[in-house]
Amino acid sequence: MADFNDRQKAFENKFARDAELQFKVTARRNRLVGEWAAAKMGKSGDEIAAYAKEVVEADFEEAGDEDVIRKLLGDFEATNTDVDDTAIRAALEENMDEARRQFIEEDE
Repeated sequence: MADFNDRQKAFENKFARDAELQFKVTARRNRLVGEWAAAKMGKSGDEIAAYAKEVVEADFEEAGDEDVIRKLLGDFEATNTDVDDTAIRAALEENMDEARRQFIEEDE
């Protein structure tokens, strides 16, 4: 019975580590997308980092990416920046790959 409990604990620990890693990768992706969006809106210097942080924080509103997409679309519209939903979703996907790559490189 102890063997079963050990296996169960190992699976629970792996699940927790995987969930934490996914959270970190998604937050990094959101930061990268925030930097991309800030550049599109003509922000520079400290404004880019501040805006990227806003995008990361926007993701805490609800599960999934819709809260981030809504924020970006609203900000692009407010600044008359011609970026649509499709471009934002493509940037999210591309930057998810980049965020994963960065984490893999950090582990090496």
